[in-house]
Amino acid sequence: MAAKQAIALVAGVGPGTGAAIAKKFASLYNVVLLARTPNSYETTVQEINESGGTAIGFPADVRDEASIKKVFEQVTKQFPDKPVAAAVYNVGGVFIRKPFLEQSVEGFKLGYETSVLGAFIFAQAALPHLISAAKSTLPHPPSLFFTGATAAVKGSPYLQSFSPGKYALRSLTQSLAKEFGPEGVHVSHFIIDGVIDTPKTKEWLKDAPEGSKIDPAAIADTYWAVHQQPKTTWTWELDIRPYVEKW
Repeated sequence: MAAKQAIALVAGVGPGTGAAIAKKFASLYNVVLLARTPNSYETTVQEINESGGTAIGFPADVRDEASIKKVFEQVTKQFPDKPVAAAVYNVGGVFIRKPFLEQSVEGFKLGYETSVLGAFIFAQAALPHLISAAKSTLPHPPSLFFTGATAAVKGSPYLQSFSPGKYALRSLTQSLAKEFGPEGVHVSHFIIDGVIDTPKTKEWLKDAPEGSKIDPAAIADTYWAVHQQPKTTWTWELDIRPYVEKW
């Protein structure tokens, strides 16, 4: 297989959406997978490499600026002179479902830090590379993508430690899109409105109609389609939900 000319980074890789996005982008790029622990991405790295792609993984804490900076330094050394074509922040955040008066300050901070502080740190590290890539001859405009949730636009009872971070993430991505779109970087926010079909949700919605869960591979196809959009028709926000989802 011919050497890939660019890099795609995916932060928040597990057995669901993150893995599917990494595999999809590996069709054209060298992919770099980030997660808190190696066991989250090792299987995906192996599958991509065995199928003829190129993938490496790094353990990283998205809430730690030094940790993310170190990853980008390592990526630059691993793939010298290769531009960053895409950076995807797919960190789901911390889903704590409790009555508000039982919520803890620690839980609120953790939800906020994983959803938006980590996105802020990741974006600051990725954007210089993406801006530089916008001046190169890549087949598609460089992209900075963020995975959001229903909570980005709709608060719900018992999710007060989850929703604020998703609201803030949406606002951050809109600000970034307006600032860096003119620099040639396509910033998009994806609202995943529904239950994603992963090993963790295997027992969920057992009595629901077929197709009630979102297929991670289909999510990845959507991200890829948006990545391929020309500069004349960019999408900042896109929502994804099953046909039976109430909204």
